Amino acid sequence: MPYFDNDGCQLHYEDYGHGAPLLLVHGLGSSTRDWEYQIPVLSQHYRVLALDVRGHGRSDKPRETYRIADFADDVAALIEHLQLPPVHLVGISMGGMIGFQLGVDRPELLRSLTIVNSGPEVKAKSPRDWLEIGKRWTLSRLLSLETIAKALGKLLFPRPEQAELRRKIEERWPQNDKRAYLASLDAIIGWGVRERLSRITCPTLVISADRDYTPVERKREYVAEMPDARLLVIENSRHATPLDQPERFNSALLAFLEETANKEN
Repeated sequence: MPYFDNDGCQLHYEDYGHGAPLLLVHGLGSSTRDWEYQIPVLSQHYRVLALDVRGHGRSDKPRETYRIADFADDVAALIEHLQLPPVHLVGISMGGMIGFQLGVDRPELLRSLTIVNSGPEVKAKSPRDWLEIGKRWTLSRLLSLETIAKALGKLLFPRPEQAELRRKIEERWPQNDKRAYLASLDAIIGWGVRERLSRITCPTLVISADRDYTPVERKREYVAEMPDARLLVIENSRHATPLDQPERFNSALLAFLEETANKEN
């Protein structure tokens, strides 16, 4: 199981397949395991790398303040550790924020960017926003990870046939380190790079579930601010699209990556 060191923090990653490098970045409270329906398919065409950012999965969980910039630096360090050419980066939720951060700070590291159910900022702009953010911050501290897991499972996978996906959330979420989980949540709140989106010039695909936490229209607005970006909406999906619609997600991602390669040739 490969590890590498970034600034004294030991980070776990997985490495599959051959070809152009494709780097998968998970969301808050998740890990490399949440790409289980993508890795077998994508690794038939690409060298697929999946990273546990600090505070998550099998990586170290240093007792310190976390920032999205720190997570992005972990991603950059992996690219440099493996001496990779510019990568295709795919990030979901917090992983999408990490992708945005890397894109504005180190655009030379990216060949393409795929953002899944995410955005370039988490800033309260209305009383309702303040209420929602405050509620999440408070409940995350008051409730156990087991209680949060059960609520998340029902929210993300409400249909009877999704019982196995609910079980996975209920099993995996409590394995988080609560302190690192809260530090990562704090890193998200108030973060933003929207004013620098024009620096991301690589081809960008923004995938939004039709029933994601934030409206499709909000994604449409920031996509319009990017030089080479498009929006794809996946129907009958919630926040965990790679898990609840894996076939549709995988085919859309592969089509985008193939188109990107064809444009370069």
